[in-house]
Amino acid sequence: MLQQRTLKSLTKAVGVGLHSGQRVELTLRPAQPDTGIVFRRTDLPQPVDIPVSATAVTDTRLASTLSNGSARVLTVEHLMSACAGLGIDNMYVDITAEEVPILDGSAASFVFLLQSAGIELQNAPRRFIRLTKPVEVREGEGAMGKWARLEPYHGYKLSFEIDFDHPAVDSTGQRVEFDMSTGSYSRDIARARTFGFTKDLEMMRANGLALGGGLDNAIVMDDYKVLNTGGLRYDDEFVKHKILDAMGDLYILGKPLLASYVAFRSGHGLNNKLLRELLSRPDAWEIVTFDNEKEAPKGFAQLARAW
Repeated sequence: MLQQRTLKSLTKAVGVGLHSGQRVELTLRPAQPDTGIVFRRTDLPQPVDIPVSATAVTDTRLASTLSNGSARVLTVEHLMSACAGLGIDNMYVDITAEEVPILDGSAASFVFLLQSAGIELQNAPRRFIRLTKPVEVREGEGAMGKWARLEPYHGYKLSFEIDFDHPAVDSTGQRVEFDMSTGSYSRDIARARTFGFTKDLEMMRANGLALGGGLDNAIVMDDYKVLNTGGLRYDDEFVKHKILDAMGDLYILGKPLLASYVAFRSGHGLNNKLLRELLSRPDAWEIVTFDNEKEAPKGFAQLARAW
């Protein structure tokens, strides 16, 4: 049987929120089978649980925000991406402020935290959502058009293309494909950092955003070049970060997907729209388990390797 996974022990991190600039403590804890991933706002007078689900997403401007009533948690996508990459099904995320810490701007620190806690197999079958028909969403027309699509596939594969019309971005890879069966999430995707432009920073800060952002947790560009002294971590780091984000956004579904995801200029909003479209079409998917691990797609049975 392909089993569900949780953590062996708890692990902690301290950082600042990318947009809020607030100090925040994060504690990742094991959870029982079929719990899913649950954020818990421990700073509120009465702690509030915010279970991960596509319908709990209430804001997608610059990040994915989950809510339960008035309680919310921002910028969940990098941690969710690490959970998707390592196959974590059940976990509590205790958080002392409303935004997940940005750490180094990628998912690498979250991968390290999860692996340092250890990953434990649980006595319950891992449930996948398997696509049976294509599902697609689109926004805009012509040069402003963007779209995202899920198609049937025995495994999990993501293909993303960006179009930023910026010298520093245009000189790198614009399109990348990552397949969980042949690639290594930790090596190939997790280290790709979020990125932004100095021309947008002033406006964002005037609106109370990006207050915790800087060269130590993002790739920052002026009108021509990357300003970070170390340069890029991957030749195609920009588009790889978009794949990292998409993996996190799609894992908000609450179960791992067996599908091929293809997108052009998609973002948090369109990714969530795609999940909601999928859920509205029960004829396009089914829930499956694997009694025999050999029948599962390659790359899902073994525990993720260390770095």
